[in-house]
Amino acid sequence: MKYAFVNGDKIEAVKGATGICPSCGSELIAKCGEININHWSHKGTRNCDIWWENETEWHRQWKNRFPAGWQEIVHFDGKGEKHIADIKTHKDWVLEFQHSFINSDERNSRNKFYSKLVWVINGLRRKTDKGQFQKVLEGSSRAPVGNVNIRKVNFPRESRLLNEWLNCSAPVFFDFCELNKSPLWFLLPLNLKEEAYLMSFSRKEFIAVHNDNGFDELVYKLIPNIQNIILEHKRDISNASVNDLINRHKQRVFRKRRF
Repeated sequence: MKYAFVNGDKIEAVKGATGICPSCGSELIAKCGEININHWSHKGTRNCDIWWENETEWHRQWKNRFPAGWQEIVHFDGKGEKHIADIKTHKDWVLEFQHSFINSDERNSRNKFYSKLVWVINGLRRKTDKGQFQKVLEGSSRAPVGNVNIRKVNFPRESRLLNEWLNCSAPVFFDFCELNKSPLWFLLPLNLKEEAYLMSFSRKEFIAVHNDNGFDELVYKLIPNIQNIILEHKRDISNASVNDLINRHKQRVFRKRRF
C-alpha cells in the first residue's frame, strides 16, 4: 500500500512511521528497505482487502502517472462491500494494474463490483507472453473500420495472455513496458465472443483520455460504432456467401434442364 493516514493526512511510507489504513482503520507499519519499494503494511500477515496484491515497481510507476488524490481510493458498492481501487478518476473510472495471475471468477467479480473498470495487464510477467503475443499480432489482419488501424487476431487462443482475457467484458490494456517505448495494446470490449480486436494505444494517450474526460466518449461512442461496423461487415459477407450459393444452385439447375 502506498498511502496511509498519519495525523489525518494521506502520506507515503517513511522509515519508522506508523499510520492508519484508509480501508479498515487498523494500524499500518512503514516498510522501507533496499529490496522492495517503500510501502505500508498491516501487522503480521493481515490484509483487509482480499483483492489487494503486493505492489511492484511497475504498479508504482503507473500510479505515479496520475494525481495523488486519485490513488488508492476506497470504493463502496450499494451493499456496503468495499475494496481499494488502484486509481479512481474524477469520472469514476477505476484503473486496476494487474501483475499477478487472476482467475476468471475473481475477474468477473471485480468487473461487477466496479461498474466502470479498466484493466492494465503487465505483459512481461511470464517470459513466453511477449513472444506469443507478437506472433499472433504478426498473423493478424486489418479490421474493416475505415482509417482506424484495428487488428483482428485470427488465432487469439495461441497467445496465453489473450486466451486468459479474451472474453472480458471490461476494457483491457496489455503493457509490455519496454522503457516506455512500446505501445499499450487495447483489447476492445466488443462483445464478440471468441474474437479479439486490438488497437495500439500510447501511454500518453491513455493518461490523456482519463485526465481530459475522453474515456467516456471512447467507451460509450467510439467502441459501439466500431462494433456496429464490424457486425455490418460480417452480415455483408454472410449475405454475399448466401447469394453466391443461390447463384451456383441456379446455374446447376439451368445446365441440367438444358442438357
